Amino acid sequence: MQLMVVRKRMIAGAAVLALTGSVLAADLDTDEAVASYGIGYGFASNLLQQTQGLELDVDALVAGVRAAMDGEVSELTDDQIDTAVQALQQKQQAAMAEQQAERQAVIEATKAEGAEFLARNAERDGVVVTDSGLQYEILNQTDEGASPTAEDTVRVHYHGTLMDGTVFDSSVDRGEPIEFPLSGVISGWTEGVQLMSEGDKFKFYIPSDLAYGDRSPSRSIPAGSMLIFEVELLNVVSAN
Repeated sequence: MQLMVVRKRMIAGAAVLALTGSVLAADLDTDEAVASYGIGYGFASNLLQQTQGLELDVDALVAGVRAAMDGEVSELTDDQIDTAVQALQQKQQAAMAEQQAERQAVIEATKAEGAEFLARNAERDGVVVTDSGLQYEILNQTDEGASPTAEDTVRVHYHGTLMDGTVFDSSVDRGEPIEFPLSGVISGWTEGVQLMSEGDKFKFYIPSDLAYGDRSPSRSIPAGSMLIFEVELLNVVSAN
């Protein structure tokens, strides 16, 4: 069904696309030329969306358009066209699958590097490992203020880096603390900040499965990344 829809839309657009040919901008000096160019451009833009990135031969496309405009009988049967489109789709799907496999391989390599880092880090004095795999060390501890629950909103300063030290986000660098509900952040944060009291400063080493997993939330955080945060809990904004 999709193949037929694509082919029918190509035929429907033939009448408008052939009017423009290879018109240069300098030749667009009549209403007919301007309208034809605009309609043709819109048709081609829509065609690119409908064919979902299939590699089309523009010369052959224009030849088909001109044949239709001239009232000529198509040199190809519907079956030939549908078979060719299907073959292109299969090539595209194979290419996409290969690209996805390559991306996943990179993700798995990133996760493996993070796991190796965490394994070494767990052996350092002062590093605590929770049942979930979250690691933390205490940089400053007061035990005087309130501790949040997972339903609370907290106000914190933080400094986030990748394991190679690249900074991807930092309220410290911005000079502005941030408030957020613990229920709305990555699970490593939700778990870790609950271990803190107001005034504490911890350093968290968050495995990828407690961070963003196979997703990349931004260009600065590759998919599969293990994340490191220095977090200072300024206060619990709403405590139950």
